[in-house]
Amino acid sequence: MTPFSKSQLLRGTAISVSFIIVSLILWNTYTFFQKFKTEERQKMEILAKAYERLGYFDLEVDTDLELYILENYTTNPMIETDKDGEITIWANVGIDELTSYDSLTNKDRDILHDKLQLMKNQNEPIKYSYHAFDANIERIIYYQNSELLQKLTYYPITLILILVLFTSVIFFYFKSSKTASQNKLWTGMAKETAHQIGTPLSSLLGWIELLRLENTDETIVSEIEKDVIRLNVIAERFSKIGSIPELEKHNIVKVTKNAFAYLESRSSKQVNFSFITESEELFALINLQLFGWVIENLVKNAIDSMKGKGAISIEIKNTSKEIQIFISDTGKGIPKSLRQRIFTPGFTTKKRGWGLGLSLSKRIVEEYHDGKIFVKKSEINKGSIFCINLRRTE
Repeated sequence: MTPFSKSQLLRGTAISVSFIIVSLILWNTYTFFQKFKTEERQKMEILAKAYERLGYFDLEVDTDLELYILENYTTNPMIETDKDGEITIWANVGIDELTSYDSLTNKDRDILHDKLQLMKNQNEPIKYSYHAFDANIERIIYYQNSELLQKLTYYPITLILILVLFTSVIFFYFKSSKTASQNKLWTGMAKETAHQIGTPLSSLLGWIELLRLENTDETIVSEIEKDVIRLNVIAERFSKIGSIPELEKHNIVKVTKNAFAYLESRSSKQVNFSFITESEELFALINLQLFGWVIENLVKNAIDSMKGKGAISIEIKNTSKEIQIFISDTGKGIPKSLRQRIFTPGFTTKKRGWGLGLSLSKRIVEEYHDGKIFVKKSEINKGSIFCINLRRTE
């Protein structure tokens, strides 16, 4: 079994055990709730029986027990009505129990009727009757759950919320740990790549000088030298990943135009390149190599989305505090369902690719340059517009 499979099995087991534990807790809570509710109803039935016994007005009957029950009743709010629905007795509802209904204020009567409606919706009423003064008296007792029972009602919800919060904390912890591990891996790979490229680059520079000494065609030597310089720039970019780069004041228009022009000269003639700017000098604090990398990544992605045929434009706008760079293409567009995922490390829609270009671009712009990069607009089979926002400096 591979380590990945073991990790998946362990995670699945942990989730299953957690689910079983939560289910048992909720079931036990429900069982206790029902048992407690039954006991409360039995108490209310005892109370109704006490009222029934006292209603007979038989002086020869010992009613000490019934009076004791009534005097010590302090649990469930209750309201008693006659068969016509007129309120006769109430208890534990926040209104003086010794006051007659006719003496109550309109406000207190409204409170009683509101409580009565709540009790009707909450529990089945208890009916009793007694014979007094040659008449059969019928009474109905409505009652509300006790304060403890009401708290128990919300206990499962509270438990679930706590578990959801706890699970979320664990999820984000593992996610951040995974992201940190991925970043460490990509950083290590980037630095190792830069180190490995450095050795042959030094040799190539020496060979270029030998070619010049051998009077080789300068055009050929010059082109080779350009590519070697380009490789050196790439090595510098990789070496800066994972460390805090130094930011210097640069003309964004010039830097962007140079990166754009480099790719234009090496792209298909079927791709139409256009560069638009409101000003030739707009300055911001950037790292020259890394920012140029971002522009190249976005332009390369645009070329890939158009399959080497279409139009790409870069437009630079200036606001009071920001420089906005718009990279637009006429490619296949990005579905809405994927727009939040395209900056995730490892995500790619290409058959060949590591899915690192956009994730690195986002990290460079947002973490190193305190800027913002996002998809401004995208339509299927019409194209996309990416936007980079940077703080302008004078």
